[in-house]
Amino acid sequence: MPVKPPKPHQRTKFQPIRRAVRVPVWADLGIRMGLALGLVFMVIMIHWWDREGLVDNFDGEISFLDVVYFTMISITTTGFGDIAPISDRARLVEAVIVTPIRIAVLFIFVGAAYDFVIRRSWEKWRMARIQERLTDHIVVLGFGVSGSEAVKELIERGTDPECIVVMDTSTARLADAEAMGCNVMEADASRDENLQAVRIAEASTVLISAGRDDSSILIVLTVRHLAPKVPISVVVRADDNELLARQAGADNVINPVRFTGLLLAGSAQGSHIADYMADLASHSGRVKLVERPVRPEEIGKSINELVSGGKGLRVYRDGEARGYWECGLLQEGDIIVEIQPTALTEA
Repeated sequence: MPVKPPKPHQRTKFQPIRRAVRVPVWADLGIRMGLALGLVFMVIMIHWWDREGLVDNFDGEISFLDVVYFTMISITTTGFGDIAPISDRARLVEAVIVTPIRIAVLFIFVGAAYDFVIRRSWEKWRMARIQERLTDHIVVLGFGVSGSEAVKELIERGTDPECIVVMDTSTARLADAEAMGCNVMEADASRDENLQAVRIAEASTVLISAGRDDSSILIVLTVRHLAPKVPISVVVRADDNELLARQAGADNVINPVRFTGLLLAGSAQGSHIADYMADLASHSGRVKLVERPVRPEEIGKSINELVSGGKGLRVYRDGEARGYWECGLLQEGDIIVEIQPTALTEA
């Protein structure tokens, strides 16, 4: 996936190479416990090796059980005082070797408690609160170049970022989406449980740009299975995959390669055609394309008499597209595509 180069005045942060390690919760907990017990065993061996530097104020003898006991109260910083280091070497071992190990063991246990209890409980609670407000939201599956530009354009057009949910497998990309104010979820968009978690059936629309046509089509199939009535738009790059995407259930199939070719061909016929097409597609342009249902006061009128003041281009009637020259009078149930001036032009 191409990455935008940093601006000249920005310093590029060092990004280490990472590889996600997916292990079950019980295995992660087992690894932490094993590491902690290994450190405890190491301290026991150190104390046993240097047992001559310890004194037992109870019976004067240092047995192996005494060493285990002293190690546990030392690591847990309990310190009853019945067994204590008395030699300079024993005290040095406690200060230089045992104390760092004690801190490491505490961090392991505190970190495990945070990960498995506090953080997970907090994340579940926070996710439940977000899910309660998810209705008529926009779900963006894939936050690469196309997905990120789509989200930026939606926000510029007035969409509240809190009404946008972005799902991707890249932590870095999701950090960018979260910085925009969007809800994010690091997950595989082709899995039913992940799509159900973002309440896909309650969405107003779904935008899919997975980076690969096969992945995008698989996601379309999964979304259509879970949300039969939600509009789906998908990006595909190969011409022969457009039909497959529609058969999978996509309502809109966007081919950036084909669109670029159309702009290039149009620019060959006139120097301003490509500029006008880009103007139409961007919210920052002087004009914008709007799709909306016909209003009651427009029924029975010509497409040139729209109450919005826009210029009607096309009418969708009974699933059929009709141009402004052939649509006749507007009827109930028509969907109108028109050009309107943007707020920038009106200002």
